[in-house]
Amino acid sequence: MTTTPSTQDYAAVMKNALQQIRELKTKLAEVEKQKTEAELRNRPAVQEPIALIGIGCRFPGGQEVPDICTPAKFWNFLCNKGNAVRETPADRWDSATIFDPDPTVPGKTHIRYGSFLAQVDGFDPPFFNLAPREAVTLDPQQRLLLETSWEALEDANIVPSTLMESATGVFIGMSGSDYATLLTQNSDAGRAADDLYGRTGVDSSVAAGRLSYTLGLTGPCIAVDTACSSSLVAVHQACQSLRRHECNLALAGGVALMLSPENTIAFSKAGMLATDGRCKTFDAAADGYVRGEGCGIVVLKRLADAQTAGDTILAVIRGSMINHDGPSSGLTVPRGPSQQAVIRQALKEAAIDPTAVSYIEAHGTGTALGDPIELGALRSLFHNRTTPLWVGSVKTNLGHLEAAAGIAGLIKAVLMLQHAQIPPHLHFQTPTPNFDWNTLPIQIPTTLMDWTLSSKEAERIAGVSSFGYSGTNAHVLLSAPPVRAAESTTPTGPERPQHLLTLAAKTAPALLDLVKAYQSALLHGPELRLADLCYTAHTSRSHFPQRLAIVTTDQADLVTKLRAVAEDKEAVGIIPRTVIQTQPSVVFLFTGQGSQYREMGRELYVSSPTFRTALDRCEAVYQACTGESLLAVLYPDATTDSAGQQAPATLADRRTYAANTLSPLDNTTYTQPALFALEYALATLWQSWGVQPNFLIGHSVGEVAAACVAGVFSLEDGIQLIAARGRLMGALPPDGAMVALATNEAHVAAAIAAYPNEVSIAAVNGPESVVISGMRERVLAIAEQLAADGIRSRPLTVSHAFHSPLMDPMLDA
Repeated sequence: MTTTPSTQDYAAVMKNALQQIRELKTKLAEVEKQKTEAELRNRPAVQEPIALIGIGCRFPGGQEVPDICTPAKFWNFLCNKGNAVRETPADRWDSATIFDPDPTVPGKTHIRYGSFLAQVDGFDPPFFNLAPREAVTLDPQQRLLLETSWEALEDANIVPSTLMESATGVFIGMSGSDYATLLTQNSDAGRAADDLYGRTGVDSSVAAGRLSYTLGLTGPCIAVDTACSSSLVAVHQACQSLRRHECNLALAGGVALMLSPENTIAFSKAGMLATDGRCKTFDAAADGYVRGEGCGIVVLKRLADAQTAGDTILAVIRGSMINHDGPSSGLTVPRGPSQQAVIRQALKEAAIDPTAVSYIEAHGTGTALGDPIELGALRSLFHNRTTPLWVGSVKTNLGHLEAAAGIAGLIKAVLMLQHAQIPPHLHFQTPTPNFDWNTLPIQIPTTLMDWTLSSKEAERIAGVSSFGYSGTNAHVLLSAPPVRAAESTTPTGPERPQHLLTLAAKTAPALLDLVKAYQSALLHGPELRLADLCYTAHTSRSHFPQRLAIVTTDQADLVTKLRAVAEDKEAVGIIPRTVIQTQPSVVFLFTGQGSQYREMGRELYVSSPTFRTALDRCEAVYQACTGESLLAVLYPDATTDSAGQQAPATLADRRTYAANTLSPLDNTTYTQPALFALEYALATLWQSWGVQPNFLIGHSVGEVAAACVAGVFSLEDGIQLIAARGRLMGALPPDGAMVALATNEAHVAAAIAAYPNEVSIAAVNGPESVVISGMRERVLAIAEQLAADGIRSRPLTVSHAFHSPLMDPMLDA
């Protein structure tokens, strides 16, 4: 007999079950907490270092000075006390209309100054495959990001097209869009903006997304807006993403443009701007900052990956941290304890003692309130120093670039590490009285000085701060790159007698601009190595449809030829401008026996490290499997021949000597592996120059070399195969011959028909080019017979009758 449970019983059961669930959840939470705490305890104390391998920048240069568009020009600007501040240009807004010296007048500003780029509208939409309709509503900030990111990748020697569908991240600091305001104020542009293009043209999220879309990147893509600290926060986020292996490469930085006066009016009303247009950071006269604009992008990679890839490492990010002011005395008021905390935590994450840091690139806006707070935060962290802590701020040169301010300071610090110098901090006359300078050995550099290290400092380490008026703070710690093993700069052989410079652009005017840029670089950079310049241009730049090539012998010759191109003049060695509509296919053809000669490739072996390394690798494998030397066959070092005659010393005479002297190279046992090795080394050399084959074709011995270069089998397997092939063929009786005939296949077939087991057609190289192979007497007789009919013939330099029935005895082996 069964009973039906009462409602009370169900309630009791459910109550008990719920209690057990709560207890289990509590236990699980405790287990999870212990697991998390254990992971934190076991986490490495030092963050994985991040290599900075490329820089792109666009900063103002000042009154009637071109914009700063390269790191080298930026460094020169800093060293020479460059000041980018000027009166507001007429093409931005009517400064006279909105200016009033009385700061209390509504809708007016008492500030005339700013740090302005000379050009923000020189964008080339077709370069980035943008339709004219879309380009109209594209915020110039997005245009600058596209251009500067491309330049940063080129500075890192990365061809942008190679990043397609790669795990490359994009982290961009950007705060607001004046262009959106302009679009709404302009009726025609406003109507044009009333669609999707109008929205995507000004959104900060799309500014980052457009970079990933245009370059085909699939890694994380984040737009950051923390006001003044945006770009340095973006760098921090990029470093963290690399450490978490969310991406393998990252573009990070920020952009800011002043296209309408509304913010300038608002900030001047708030008393934040200096009346004289100067950031007088840390000076007693500090009364605010001057607004600026620009764009900076850096290319980042995990240090170990950069070292493995052989990248040029400009600096190493050792640690970074971000936080917020929290309960400050006002939303936009900086807070000392939070600034201390963000720097202290960055030092802890990087495992760097404060005494090891010898330079701080300060946020340094130049306000009477902010400067003493920042100096006080530094005092609390670096008070144990006995040697000077140098402190400067790029805002004294460029003004406050707002969302791009942090990246400008970071790039300055990287350049300082590269040059081991500290550029001057401007507008510093009398130290602010609101800070006790005797409590900390802070020094403000007012002249260009060497960045020397004390006996307690093992390396140069710089900290870079950026504090947002939204309250978000960021700090990044940088050091110089690891010292590479000493590389010999002594040439191992003669310099290459000629070089090939290849230049390419999407349009003819752009190609001419590129020619002028290279000409200028060579005139102002006499230390540039021509081989390096040509190599980088060929392998680390995009090859666009408009192309130009110049064969040159030295730097002076190249400058002359570049000038001739710029002036539309002809000169020997200039391959005229060519327009490539479609990328041509490249075919590598690997030849067979009969083309060998002693000393072949000798000049390349002496002068080209790439060729020599590849041939030496073949030599090592060949020696391992045969116990003999290929190089001794190719480049005999003996100074006398077998008859005791003196061998010529010069390379040209040795070639003639070799052509008239018997050589083991003509023995197929050595011919085949020697040709294979030479062809492999030649292919390696061409590929190192950036010439990659779409197809590989081989004839006879060349088939093996082509298959190896194509990756069908390894070099080790290829050499073992060709060595065995040569040895087996070399063991056959040397009673054969091969002759090239200048006639058609039908004619030859009729001539050899009577000797089916003695002579055969070895190759049909063309309609009137046929090679026969077989018994020596028969082959020579047939050639003589055809000569009587006026058919030209040429015996091949071979030891056996290859591709004929005479090879059959080796087939089983």
